[in-house]
Amino acid sequence: MTDLLRRPASEAGKIHDITPESAGWGYVGFGLYRLSAGQRAAEATGDREAILVLVEGRARIAAAGHDFGELGQRLTVWDQTPPHALYVPGGSDWTAEATTDCILAICTAPARGDHPAARIGPEGIERITRGKGANTRYIHPIAMEERDVAGSLLVTEVYTPAGNWSSYPPHRHDEDDFPNMTYLEETYYHRLNPARGYGHQRVFTEDGSLDETMTVHDHDVVLVPKGHHPCGAPYGYDMYYLNVMAGPLRKWRFRNHPDHDWIAQKDA
Repeated sequence: MTDLLRRPASEAGKIHDITPESAGWGYVGFGLYRLSAGQRAAEATGDREAILVLVEGRARIAAAGHDFGELGQRLTVWDQTPPHALYVPGGSDWTAEATTDCILAICTAPARGDHPAARIGPEGIERITRGKGANTRYIHPIAMEERDVAGSLLVTEVYTPAGNWSSYPPHRHDEDDFPNMTYLEETYYHRLNPARGYGHQRVFTEDGSLDETMTVHDHDVVLVPKGHHPCGAPYGYDMYYLNVMAGPLRKWRFRNHPDHDWIAQKDA
């Protein structure tokens, strides 16, 4: 199995623990907890900042000396309402106690700036439609660059209807060449509906030095260190993914694959 595809380590507890060291890169970290009501999780941020996303369920969360109370609204990610999310700065810690069964994502990157611990969702997160036809998908931009809520992290979630394509046309953001492109590492945390379904993701470079096509299942994570990275949702199975991006600059600038950019121009 390719090293870019990470299966859950277990069915409960901390099922993903992706660090820059384990990924072989320099910026993005991603953790995922599956907790039953009453279970707790806690971590220190150290020299990294974190955005906690309540993917499903509810939890009482405290961070950086502040009690944020019970967070979370959607009991299933397929409610498709904007998520509750919380920014936690570097040099602090957080604790979470599940009040229902819950799935808590921990998105991390190097700490920069002086953003305080704060709720960053669902307030300020709007549902955006992107693409046309079989390229239509729905976006919740949790912490993209237009929101000054973090120093390094860019976080968003995407719903792709069954039979549609996403992160498409193929695009890349693997060069530090602002304003033309920014270098951003990226993780995709995938969900499928129904959960027994599957999807596909391809990660490939234009020179062919990297070309991996992966079958993804519910709760899998795909690493995108470089190259293009489109996803496909087969007929019958809706696809969700939570994206985490970070690099030298907190801006998202990408370039479509030259062979397929005509699709974006046609749909503009």
